[in-house]
Amino acid sequence: MSFVGDLIYNVAQAWEHWISGFLPGWLVTIIDDLLIVVSYLALATLFVLIFIWLERKLVARLQDRLGPNRVGPYGLVQPVADALKLLTKEIIVPEYVDKPAYRLAPVLVVFGPIISLGFLPVGLHLIGADLNVGIFLLMAFGSVTEIAVLIAGWSSNNKYALLGSFRAVAQLISYEVPMVLSVLAVVILTGSMSMQQIVLAQKPLMFLILMPTVFLIYFLSANAELARTPFDLLEAESELIAGYHIEYSGMAFAMFYLAEYINLFVLGGVATTLFLGGWRGPFAEQVPILGTFYFLIKDFIMVAVWMWIRGTLPRFRIDHMLSFAWKVLVPAGIFLVLLTGFAVWATDSYWIRVLILLPGNLITLWVALELLGKDARRAGERDKRMALA
Repeated sequence: MSFVGDLIYNVAQAWEHWISGFLPGWLVTIIDDLLIVVSYLALATLFVLIFIWLERKLVARLQDRLGPNRVGPYGLVQPVADALKLLTKEIIVPEYVDKPAYRLAPVLVVFGPIISLGFLPVGLHLIGADLNVGIFLLMAFGSVTEIAVLIAGWSSNNKYALLGSFRAVAQLISYEVPMVLSVLAVVILTGSMSMQQIVLAQKPLMFLILMPTVFLIYFLSANAELARTPFDLLEAESELIAGYHIEYSGMAFAMFYLAEYINLFVLGGVATTLFLGGWRGPFAEQVPILGTFYFLIKDFIMVAVWMWIRGTLPRFRIDHMLSFAWKVLVPAGIFLVLLTGFAVWATDSYWIRVLILLPGNLITLWVALELLGKDARRAGERDKRMALA
């Protein structure tokens, strides 16, 4: 039962023990590392295909449509058909682009999300690298996306692509600040940047219950980082004809598409780790394979909510979106970081910290909603006066 309970870890250990019997240690290390990389790439591709099908079916239901239903049962093979189509399409390179940078951007944009997969604790023993600065490195690799987007827009020699890349960098940097603040609050409370330690610290309460407003800040910031509705101003078709990747076609365009959906899984996994207890759940420590199941379920729930939002809400105006980041999320994030630091400094008692953090988070949320409501009412009155004038 113990072998089955931690099946993936035990199979990996058995494989390493077997191959070490007839190969030198350095070669075993190289083979193991290559297998890990191939496994991550295969899983990333599989999750992308699942998410594409799930989003098309979910949004179709929200809009009273059927969604994919022709290729395979329930349209399950449709994402494979789409992938094959992109693989066989010609990559058309415009004449006056900066070719080295133009070709580098699609590779760079998937680099950060794929590397970030290695820092997610999918189970008790399932993590690529459990470093004591894991969440710090994960945030750092996530920032590579801004560089890739800027390179893509600049190298394309297209005014719309350049405008789209500038807008993208403004949005991504603006929403990275509150995201980092929400992560910082968790790190202060946990006392560690290790992803596994953050999961283990969420006992008896998940940080979602302890710090709901911090979770909300992360959730909204992650949605903006993913550039999904209502924060999809990076590629607003009506304004920028697809934005920074307008000059990319075929598999080069597919790399940007691939990065978006891998990022969905990564940011959902970070939310699961930081706020939803990660792999923790009933009997997860006794039967670790259950922890992997719990992690994936929580991650898929996060992804489904982002898909639901995409199929429901209209797009923001760019000035409203940036104002929301700097005037609402950043001040709230700074206050909650200070509040978390005060709670950790003031007492070592877990339940007293709960009594400080939970009311503080709820009051912060109430104040933010009140200020947003007043601003919306003032804007409505101003629009009425302008209409009457």
